Order: sequence, then C-alpha cells, then structure tokens
Amino acid sequence: MECAGVEASKDFDGLTNEELLTEYQKTGGLSLKQELVMRYVYIVRSIAIQMRDVYVSFAQIEDIVNEGVLVIMSALDKFDPEKNVKFETYISKRIKGMVIDMARKQDWIPRSVRKNARDIDEVTTKLYNELGRYPTPEEIAGHLNMSLEKYQEAQRKTTLFNVLSLDLVLDDGGESKKTVYLPSKNENEQPELNCLKKEAGEVLAEGIRSLKENEQMVISLYYVEELNMKQIAEVMSISEPRVSQIHANAVKKLKTYLNKEYGEENR
Repeated sequence: MECAGVEASKDFDGLTNEELLTEYQKTGGLSLKQELVMRYVYIVRSIAIQMRDVYVSFAQIEDIVNEGVLVIMSALDKFDPEKNVKFETYISKRIKGMVIDMARKQDWIPRSVRKNARDIDEVTTKLYNELGRYPTPEEIAGHLNMSLEKYQEAQRKTTLFNVLSLDLVLDDGGESKKTVYLPSKNENEQPELNCLKKEAGEVLAEGIRSLKENEQMVISLYYVEELNMKQIAEVMSISEPRVSQIHANAVKKLKTYLNKEYGEENR
C-alpha cells in the first residue's frame, strides 16, 4: 500500500524546492529525490560551463553533469538544514570540489599554462618594482612579446590555475614554493578574473581568520609580504625552526578548513 502525502500523489508542480526538500527529508521517497535532482541539475550545468577550462582536456560537459548528479544525490541525504546554509550553496561547493578533484587526479594543468603563470608573475613583479604601480595589461603583454589578446587568454587560464593552486598547495602540505593564489590588487584585471579570485580569496580569508594570531602572522608574512623563513624569524623574534613549525600547523589547519568547505565526501 502506497503511503499518503506528496510522495503518493506524485504532484510536485505546486511545491517549492524547499518544500520538496523538507518532504524528502521526512519520507526519503525516491520520486521526491528524482524530482529534486531534476530541479537542481541546472546548478551542475552552470558550474560545468563556468569551470570548463579545468576539465576540457579530459572530459565533456555531460561527463561533469553526470558526476554532478551523483553529488546532488549524495548531498540530499547528508544536507542538514539546521546549519542555516542554503541547499544551493551546499551543493555548489561540493560540485566545484568534485571538478577540482577530477582535475587534480588528471594533472590537468598544461606546461604552457604553468610557464605563463611564472612569466606573468615575474614580469608583473619586475614592472611593479620599476614603475611603482601595477602595470597595465598592455605593458605586461609588451614585455612578454605577446599580443594583448594572447596575454588576456594566458591570464585567464593562469587565473584559473592560481585559484586551483590554493587547493593544490595546501593538499601538498604547503611544501610547494609560494604560488600567486591570493587575491590580486591589480585593478586592470578583467572583471571575470577578479570574480574567480574573489571566491577563492573569500574562502581563504575565512580560514585564515580561524587561525591563531601567530599563525595568521606567519601566513601573512610568507604569502603576502613574501618574506622567507629566516626573515620571518627575525621579525617575530623566534627561531627559524619555530617559524617552520607554525607555518606547517597553519597550512594543515587551512587544508582541513578547505576540505570542510568543499565537502569531505569529494576528497
């Protein structure tokens, strides 16, 4: 005998997503779950399009959508409305985490992108020191012997690399040398690039605020001020091994924070 209620009638048209989700959490009905997946699959498609450069070398949009559907199905069973987080936000983080995980496993970043990342960083730093201000895209492109269009394309891919590098550097235990993944102050960057950086920067900033004061200082001095361990030791009046220890602890905490933010089931 079929149970009474929404699941029995299969009449979902008059219900909001929130009402359906509440009903699913009460009954666990398969039809409700299928309807919810159909309603939220647009988020997967949107993220798949937004992050296409991450996986274009090894997957198609439909591959990402299929994996994303599995993420939604898992999230429906794990979502806790008591935490005051919207379900859309909850699954968005987990879908992005899934795409990043796929990229990490595939080592998606081409050598050319890695080289461009280094070249752009070096030229930007060099020009900044010479000019006393952030250089314009035209100035950077000129020093790289690139057309403005090629520079902008390289910068777009490099920005994506920088955003993902936050996750990669922390996953490696922070042993990799400093990568430019912190939000840039360069006002000449294209708005869409700043948008990508803003999201990663906000997540990182939240994690850093959760650290102890001395851990925050070491992270700031090392990644923002770009001091080495010896210089940081002098600034903080502590030993160099102690700086390394504080840095390692901070990186470990940030990695744990990111895993939580992007969903532990995707790790």
